[in-house]
Amino acid sequence: MAAKKNDEEQISMIDTFREFKDTKNIDRTTLVSVLEESFRNVLAKIFGSDENFDVIVNPDKGDFEIYRNRVVVANGEVEDENKQIALKDALKIEPDYEVGEDVSEPVNFAKFGRRAILNLRQTLASKILELEHDSLYNKYKDRVGQIISGEVYQIWKREVLIVDDENNELILPKTEQIPADVYHKGETVRAVILRVDNENNNPKIILSRTSPLFLERLLEAEVPEIGDGLITIRKIARMPGERAKIAVESFDERIDPVGACVGVKGSRVHGIVRELCNENLDVVNYTSNIKLFIQRSLSPARVSSINVDEENHKAEVFLQPEEVSLAIGRGGLNIKLASMLTEFTIDVFREVPEDEADEDIYLDEFSDEIDQWVIDAVKAVGLDTAKAVINAPREMLIEKADLEEETVDHVLKVLRAEFEQ
Repeated sequence: MAAKKNDEEQISMIDTFREFKDTKNIDRTTLVSVLEESFRNVLAKIFGSDENFDVIVNPDKGDFEIYRNRVVVANGEVEDENKQIALKDALKIEPDYEVGEDVSEPVNFAKFGRRAILNLRQTLASKILELEHDSLYNKYKDRVGQIISGEVYQIWKREVLIVDDENNELILPKTEQIPADVYHKGETVRAVILRVDNENNNPKIILSRTSPLFLERLLEAEVPEIGDGLITIRKIARMPGERAKIAVESFDERIDPVGACVGVKGSRVHGIVRELCNENLDVVNYTSNIKLFIQRSLSPARVSSINVDEENHKAEVFLQPEEVSLAIGRGGLNIKLASMLTEFTIDVFREVPEDEADEDIYLDEFSDEIDQWVIDAVKAVGLDTAKAVINAPREMLIEKADLEEETVDHVLKVLRAEFEQ
C-alpha cells in the first residue's frame, strides 16, 4: 500500500513540473537538464555517487527511468556495492551473466522511501523557482522604459499587484501611481517599466505611471512624427495628474513641433489626457537660448524681461502685475514646472514704475515693527528693500523664505503702510 502511494506521489510530482513547463515556457532541454540534475543529487546522497547511473527523463510524457550500472565480480569480492555486484546476485537478474560483464538494472525510486521523494521534490522546486526567476529577469531586464499592459490582480495600501499575459507578477507602488488613479480587480492598466530589481536572484518588476518616461512613450505612440524622428522630445516636467510641460524640437523647418504634438483641436493629446486622469499638457518649443526657453516655459504668462545667472542656474523674471499670477499658476504649479523644465531656479518680480523706483527703504529700517529673524529670512532669498518684497509674489515669499502665511501678511502690511503714508 505504501509503495503504491509512493508511486502515485512520484508520478504526480513529474506531472506537476510538466505542467510548469507548459505555463512558464521553460524550454524542454532546460527542463530535462534540471530534472536529471535533481535526480542525480538525490542518488548521490543515497549511494555516495551518481556516476554509474543513467537517468532518462521525458517531461512531455511525465515519466522517467533510472538505471544503475554495476560490474559483475566473483562471489565474496564485492568492495563497492554501488558499483559492483556479486555473480550470484547477477544470475538472479539474468542466468547467463559472467564475471567482468556490466549489469544494468532499473531503479524504482519510490523504494528509497518518503524522505528521498521529499528531498527530490524540494530540490526540484528550488531549481524550478530559480529558473522561473531567471526567466522573468531575462524577459524584462532589457524592457525598462517600455509601456506594458497588465491586469490588476491584487490591491494593497502601498502597492498594486499586476499580472502580465503570462501571469508574471508586476508591482505598481503607491508612489508611482497618479493620485487620482482608482483600481479595480480584473481591469487593464497601462504603465511604463521603471526598473527591474534582482536582489538575491528574486526579480521585482517595478512599474510607474508618474514617470516622465510614461508620458514620453504615450506621446510617441500618438504622434507619428516623434516615432519617425522628425520631432524630438527634449525634456518633460510633470506634476502627475495635475499638469505637465513638454519641450519639443524639430530639425525640419516645415514641421511645427507643438502643433504636430497637440493635433487639430487637441486631437492627439485627448487620449493621453484621459489616460493621465485629466493631466493638463503644455507643449512648448525647445530652444538653446535659455532666456527664450524660460520665457516659453512660463506660458501663458507674458514676460517683460529676464536676468539670467547661468553659472548658478538662477533667473529673475520681471512681469507686469497682471501677469504675475499667470506665471506662478495655481498653487505655484506653473513656476514649479517651468523650473523643472529649464533646470533653473526662477524668481518672479512685478515691474516697478520708474517714478517709484527711487523711493525705496532697506528692510533693516523696519526692525522695530518686524522681528529681525524674519527680516534675515527675507534677505536670505535676495530681497533687501521694501519695494523688492512688495513686488515679489506672496507665494514666493512663503515658499522661498520658509515663513508662515500670517508672518508674510504681517510683513507686507507693514511695508505697504509705509508707502501709503
